[in-house]
Amino acid sequence: MRGLSLPLDHPSPDAREFIDILSGKASTGRVPLVEYIVDDVVMKPVLEGLLGRQWVKSGTDRDSQRASLDNFIQFWYRMGYDFVRYEESLPLPEMKLLGNDPVLPPQVSGQTVLPQVAPQAPGRAWADEHHGAIMSWEDFERYPWPRVEEFDFFPFEYLSRNLPEGMGLIACHGGGVFEHLSWIMSLEGLSVALHEDPRLVRATADRLGELMMAFYSHILDLDNLVAVFPGDDMGYKSATLVAPDVLRTYVLPWHARFAALTHAKKLPYFLHSCGRVDAVMEDLITVVGIDGKHSFEDGILPVQDFQARYGDRIAVLGGIDINILAGGSPDDVRRQTHRLVTTCGARGRYAVGSGNSVPSYVPLENYLVMIDEAHRSNRERADHGYQEDR
Repeated sequence: MRGLSLPLDHPSPDAREFIDILSGKASTGRVPLVEYIVDDVVMKPVLEGLLGRQWVKSGTDRDSQRASLDNFIQFWYRMGYDFVRYEESLPLPEMKLLGNDPVLPPQVSGQTVLPQVAPQAPGRAWADEHHGAIMSWEDFERYPWPRVEEFDFFPFEYLSRNLPEGMGLIACHGGGVFEHLSWIMSLEGLSVALHEDPRLVRATADRLGELMMAFYSHILDLDNLVAVFPGDDMGYKSATLVAPDVLRTYVLPWHARFAALTHAKKLPYFLHSCGRVDAVMEDLITVVGIDGKHSFEDGILPVQDFQARYGDRIAVLGGIDINILAGGSPDDVRRQTHRLVTTCGARGRYAVGSGNSVPSYVPLENYLVMIDEAHRSNRERADHGYQEDR
């Protein structure tokens, strides 16, 4: 990893400029960084090896939470982001299949569990697509729906209060209405209920939406919040996971409410959604009112093609395909990062980063090369007066 200019010694974050670039209000020529999630497996060696900080796993006590959040801030700051992005979910019991993370030592076997919250054990958790926590009205009535007033918002509040000058907070509820609906009911159970008992689907979706509305009402009062950026994966490689009209009926109206709540605070509402969502893209722009889209895969619609289609209406976030980021060489990653900075970046309303997230199986060097090249390309373009933007 020789030759990398990371971590930055003197970052100069500008969250306001970041938002202005993505909204089209600023044309500085800078192509900012964006990221959805960086896995702890990638973050830990950066903090320990490059920043010389001790890794702290957040617990239930305030001291470990503060130390972990301080590390979190320093990671985003010293990598050169203009913001930290943080999400946390209400405790929504869901059926999960637990398995080993291939990059970690074996920890767990593949059994189905019903945790009170998302499993914290080492390993990976997949949604159980066949068995849900709510499969009937009796399950719905027994389900331990959380109370937002009992949720601990301390991490959001601490981050907002302790950001370095110029940085902003991007925050959201962990998981969207469709994700939690399909996890709580299971994708199979949801599909059956849509045919046999749509009232149960409506009741579950609306309870989730109401809880998230209350959640967003709280975090939107944070002083340094600059955007809301939730994830709600609604597609797979060739289509939406359920019929587009199902999304229009049960899910998108709630996103429209979240966006309206966000816009009332004069903040943008970005959306991460994996898979092919072409069928509802116009709905997302014109009905929901998203201000930017994240999650792109070259095998579905490369980010540059998406930008050519929609980039004059919304911001375009990320786009470096995970197959390149995880399986390519550092040179492959550098070339692709440079290509997107100088093409998508030149069109404006663009921020560069992964096409999805930075999971544990992305090599650390590839992640650092992506960040390093983004900064290097911006410096190169600044030296040439951003000629390609004129």
